[in-house]
This record gives sequence, structure tokens and C-alpha cells, in this order.
Amino acid sequence: MSNLKELTWKHHQNAERQAFVKELLSGDITNERYAQFLYNQYPAYDLLEALASMHGIFDGIPEVKRAPAILEDYNELWLDKNKNPSLCPVVEEYISHLKPIMRDREKIMAHVYVRHMGDLSGGQMIAKRVPGSGKLYQFEGDIDNLKNKIRAQCSDEMAEEAKICFDFATKLFQEMMEIQP
Repeated sequence: MSNLKELTWKHHQNAERQAFVKELLSGDITNERYAQFLYNQYPAYDLLEALASMHGIFDGIPEVKRAPAILEDYNELWLDKNKNPSLCPVVEEYISHLKPIMRDREKIMAHVYVRHMGDLSGGQMIAKRVPGSGKLYQFEGDIDNLKNKIRAQCSDEMAEEAKICFDFATKLFQEMMEIQP
């Protein structure tokens, strides 16, 4: 059994303490503001999930993929179809980080662990407080079973890369606070 959760706990806590996370959990986030967040999440998830699929990480758990749900939620909430929201600089930084590690299954798995376990765990609290359908946080199947299938692919050696992923998430939360709705 991996100790990945314990090895990354401080980085996890730092991400959770960000002001934007409090906004997500407040129940007062506007459709537009949440759509901005989704717009910034989509490119990261889309590339990560393509790379993870290349490594067979989603074999047996395709329902864990979030990019299509993120796009559906965004399209539901973003009303100005002539203009997209601002893309935070960290999104390009994240994509630039993923490209050189694309062939390293363990490192890609570390990112899946951080992002998708977050959606399966804390995302369930966020789901009750965000506007729209909230498909990002809706999973087919038993959530505990999906978590166990992700954990089964994890090892302690992924800790450093998982910490990097938490840092990218933290930076996105910080940059979201700089965007004016």
C-alpha cells in the first residue's frame, strides 16, 4: 500500500487553503466565475487524460476521465459564445511541464492521482456548491471502488511529481483570484 497521501499531505493542504477553494466551497460562486475556472481546467485535463490513456492508466476505469464533463459544464455556464474567458498563465506552464514527461507512466500517474482523486474526494463537497449541472464531479460507479483502482496504480516513488502537480493546482487557485469576473 502506497503512502502517497501522507507523503504529499503538506502540498495538498496548501492547495486546499487557497482563497479560490474557499470561494468554490462558499456556494456563492457565479456561473461566469465557475465557467472561468472550468475553462482553465479543461486544457490541463484534456492533455493529461490523453497521455494517461496512452499508458493504459484508464483501462478498466474510463469513467474517471473528466475532460468531457468539464467541457460540458463550461458550455452550459459560459454564455458569451463570442469571447472565451482569460486563460491563466499557469495552464501553459502546466502543459509545458507535461510534454517532456509524457513517456513516463509513473509521473503521469502522479498527476492523475492528484487531479482525479481530488475530484473523487473533495470534489464531492464542491459539487454541492457550484452552479450548473456539475458533471465534473459526477461519476458512474462506486466512488470508493474508483479510488481504490487509482490507488492500486500508485507508489511512494510518485510523491515528488505529485507535489509538483499540487503546486500547479495551488498556482491556478492563486491566479484565479487575480482574474476579475
